[in-house]
This record gives sequence, C-alpha cells and structure tokens, in this order.
Amino acid sequence: MREKLKAADLKAEPPLSALKEGRMQNAKPMIIALPGRPPIILSFLLLDFTGTLAKDGDLLPGIAMRLKRWCRRLKITVVTADTMSCAERALKGLPVEIRIIKTGADKARLVDALGAAHLVAIGNGNNDVGMIRRAAIGISVVGPEGASGALVAAADVVVRDICDGFDLLSNPLRMMATLRR
Repeated sequence: MREKLKAADLKAEPPLSALKEGRMQNAKPMIIALPGRPPIILSFLLLDFTGTLAKDGDLLPGIAMRLKRWCRRLKITVVTADTMSCAERALKGLPVEIRIIKTGADKARLVDALGAAHLVAIGNGNNDVGMIRRAAIGISVVGPEGASGALVAAADVVVRDICDGFDLLSNPLRMMATLRR
C-alpha cells in the first residue's frame, strides 16, 4: 500500500539543503495537479538505471535526448546498484547525477533526503519499491527486462517503457486521466 503524504508536505518548498548544494541551479520545478490531491510541485526526477533506462547495461534508444530535455525542468538523479558496472559509461556527458547504491532501502532513503513531496520516481525492479512508495508520484516501467510485481502494485502509474514514462510527465493531463477516481 502506498504511503500517504500529508497535504502540508506537498505544499512545502524543495529541501533547503538541495538549494544550498546547488542541485537545483538549472531546474525549473513543475506543478502537477492530480485528482483528489493538492497540486504537487516537482523538483526532482529519480530514475533507476538497470532495466529502466538500460537493457543489458546499454542506454535504451531515445533516453539521452529525453534526459537532456528533462534536466531543464527537474534535477535528475540516476540510482543503481550498477550490476553490470556500466552506468557511468552509459550516462557519460548527460546532465544527471549518478548514485551507486547497495539496496532498495538506500534508494528509499535518498527519496527522503531529496524531499519525497517534490519528487517523481521511476523504476522497474523489486529494489525500487521503497522509492516508488515514498515519492510524490511513483511510476513503474515494464521495460525490456520486465518489472517486479511488487513494484507494479506499489506504483501510482504503470507504463510499458521508460519513454512512455517521460512522455506521461510531459503531458500531466494524461496522468490526471489515469489517476482520476
């Protein structure tokens, strides 16, 4: 079951630590209004690497272009256990911060540190469940490496691939239609 955020959390400013550390210098927060919830001010995009952005360690087609476009709107952090030791090579030159983690609990703690109320998280694996549950918006990708059933159950929205996830964020009315009660 998704953890519920308080309305006050959703109206809060992005974490001061993020502003002080310069993690927000190029990002222009976006506002998404979802049915039955206060508007969400998004500042961060947290992405899983293996199985979400990449297949067998290689970045999926269309991802580099989308990351370059999204860095103007949100601060992008890619989290990975780097199973194939290739994340840095695959993401070299792209406007993302890479965080190597060991467990799903590490991913969940990062959501809390960045500010869950201002973050959208996208992943496909079992170790993404905690970050998806904590994020203001959690998206599960059923990509070329599949998706964890537990993650699909925890997500706000399930998409067939990462490009659909990026495109869904580009058109918040689609998300509103999907999440309407």
